[in-house]
Amino acid sequence: MMDSRDGLQGPHRTLDTDIESFFNSAPPLKDSLDIGRKLKEFIDRHSFSSGNKGPSRIVCVSSGGTTVPLEQRCVRYIDNFSSGHRGAASTEYFVKAGYAVVFLHRRGTCQPYCRSLPENSLLECFELTEESSVQVRQSHSEAVKRAIRHHHTATEKGLLLKLPFTSIFEYLQILRMVAISVKNVGSYCMFYLAAAVSDFYVPWESMAEHKIQSASGPLDMRLAQVPKMLSVLRKEWAPMAYCISFKLETDPKILLEKADMALRKYKMHVVIANELLTRKEEVVVVTSNERITVHRDSNEADADVESPLIKLLVEKHSAYIKETGTSN
Repeated sequence: MMDSRDGLQGPHRTLDTDIESFFNSAPPLKDSLDIGRKLKEFIDRHSFSSGNKGPSRIVCVSSGGTTVPLEQRCVRYIDNFSSGHRGAASTEYFVKAGYAVVFLHRRGTCQPYCRSLPENSLLECFELTEESSVQVRQSHSEAVKRAIRHHHTATEKGLLLKLPFTSIFEYLQILRMVAISVKNVGSYCMFYLAAAVSDFYVPWESMAEHKIQSASGPLDMRLAQVPKMLSVLRKEWAPMAYCISFKLETDPKILLEKADMALRKYKMHVVIANELLTRKEEVVVVTSNERITVHRDSNEADADVESPLIKLLVEKHSAYIKETGTSN
């Protein structure tokens, strides 16, 4: 029996139809069972079911950019660039503030506690001694020890769960799994969606199976719009979670206007507005009733804007938990 929504096109399609179509046609996650198991164990550990007096705060930090495959057996893809620095740095500060963090990150991008390590090969951190043993280079000794110590503490306390993705299909499927898994955590959960998510994609069923041949001449390809998942995240997947999204623009004249639009359209609690050229120096926290500019402390050489930003967001999350009647 054909669903009455089948065959709907253009303006007659609904958001729910587009989202359903996206997930139905997406290639299945190869490791979905393992991801589901890890999520359940992680969330149970930080919820009422673990025997705690109350649930811990959990934040899902998305980080890095998604790819759009052009072939099912992918050789070529469209990429959304993001180094993942903001997500990695923010994860460190969330852990420091006592949050359990689901770090949903693009493979190969910046990782928590590794920002002070060399940008090139990790092997540069080590050297051979005369006895042919391996030791940390003196020049990198403190940075490596600090990274190992903080990462070990976070993982030993069970405060960090890393879930990698590459494609837009993987990212949105895992995000949905995370959101549905934390639904019962309610207002103690936060989504900090810093990933650079593709706006357009090639539907799986219309994608070439094998490598596209250049001998065929110029490539003419029609991209579909990725359904906006923020609305369904807020309404259905995790309706009580505190949700923060990002708006990046290159034109400062339209930045705050676009952030306001995103706040209203997707019912976000906060939108972080950042301009491409100044994003490491300052951001603007946009809510329904205020705009707060957050600056990096220019007096400290190692300071970054994420430190005061996360401090402010933790305070706002605390107020939200109190407003919903579940203080800890």
